[in-house]
Amino acid sequence: MRRIAGLLVAPLLLLSAVACGSDDKASDSASSKNGVPVITAGAKVGEKPTISKGEGDPPKELKTEVISEGDGAKLKNGDAIQVNYLGQSWDSDKPFDNSFDRKQPFDLTLGAGMVIQGWDKGLVGQKVGSRVELVIPPELGYGEQGQGDIKPNSTLVFVVDILKATQIPATAKGTEVAQDNIDLPKVGVKTDGKAPTVTIPKGDPPKKLVSNYVLESDGEVVKESDSVVVNYVGMIWKGAKEFDNTYSTGKTQTFPLSQVTLKGLKTGLIDKKVGSRVLLVIPPDQAFGDQQQQAIPKNSTLVFAVDILAKV
Repeated sequence: MRRIAGLLVAPLLLLSAVACGSDDKASDSASSKNGVPVITAGAKVGEKPTISKGEGDPPKELKTEVISEGDGAKLKNGDAIQVNYLGQSWDSDKPFDNSFDRKQPFDLTLGAGMVIQGWDKGLVGQKVGSRVELVIPPELGYGEQGQGDIKPNSTLVFVVDILKATQIPATAKGTEVAQDNIDLPKVGVKTDGKAPTVTIPKGDPPKKLVSNYVLESDGEVVKESDSVVVNYVGMIWKGAKEFDNTYSTGKTQTFPLSQVTLKGLKTGLIDKKVGSRVLLVIPPDQAFGDQQQQAIPKNSTLVFAVDILAKV
């Protein structure tokens, strides 16, 4: 989650602050092609790669090299995907980040602006199970600003293993569940892909976490170990003020529940069914407590209407 996401989910990767497919098509080493640095070790899908330092001037345009082609579906914008990756700068032989050492693949929604543009552009059309190498010019990376250990105007080199891809539905769907507690917010049930209405009553908020179905699907149950793809509206109970809305951007958000720092959000989504719409009312002790966060005052009760679109 982008605007408030950094508060709800622990940062995973420089990119966002910022098991695999068959490897019988891969060789033990890869030669430089089309101006991309050589993979000197770990050329097979699933192995941590080692990349040589780039030679000469880097290419000025995005380059995607298929190191090992998988036999899965081709990636499309809007797919929820899971990858492993290693990244380093063109003029370096030392990685600035990689997911292999963490043993924690990275989840994202392709084309949703969750990562640098070079990823969103370079991974479209690649097949699940593939290992690809991306050479990303500065304007599709971190540009003049740089990021962390990445210097300004750096050309970046990534090796990416595409582990999974899931097509994301436009909206939650399911059986409408009665909302007959007048002391709780009411969430709209339209499934037109637009943000549902959320009407918050004028009384005092509940002191305990509320996690109720609005639309109950027959999908799989969400576990803490899952990564979920969601659309959501987030509001402050007092004053019924909206502080975040993914529908307004047209971009879903993908995050692993194990990394969610907002206790009530994590607890409220666990054991709910994929494809459902859920009302969450999160008391301060399971939200941000006595700490103000951006536009959210301290000791705020939060209200979320969440469409659980998929898990990856």
